Amino acid sequence: MSRPKDRIAVNGPQGGLNAAFAALHLDGLPVGPEISVPEPDLTSAPPVKPGRVVLRRETAHRGGKTVLVVDGFGFQHSEAMIEALGKRLRNGCGCGGTVRERVIELQGNQPARVRELLEAEGFQVAGER
Repeated sequence: MSRPKDRIAVNGPQGGLNAAFAALHLDGLPVGPEISVPEPDLTSAPPVKPGRVVLRRETAHRGGKTVLVVDGFGFQHSEAMIEALGKRLRNGCGCGGTVRERVIELQGNQPARVRELLEAEGFQVAGER
């Protein structure tokens, strides 16, 4: 038989990780300076104007299923903002959907509800009634 391998114990007793600092005493030390973190100035950045979007209904190439498409987002809207809006619309309508190439696609046929949610966000909605 071969001789047993030398192994390093990985679950052995733990030594004090802070053993180097165990003998230090904080008695009599002066209090350090108070650190103040400046608050960000939220008034300097102009608010993003929502702008105008187009709401349309599509059934082509979807197996007869109806999909509402929200399109026409301006350059002032980042991909993350459109993703967040898509999530709020999906939650508000209780439906599925996705965001592809700056276009929000919502499953189902609820144009009135989607229009109401978009207008509550401050968008001007053109298209599907």
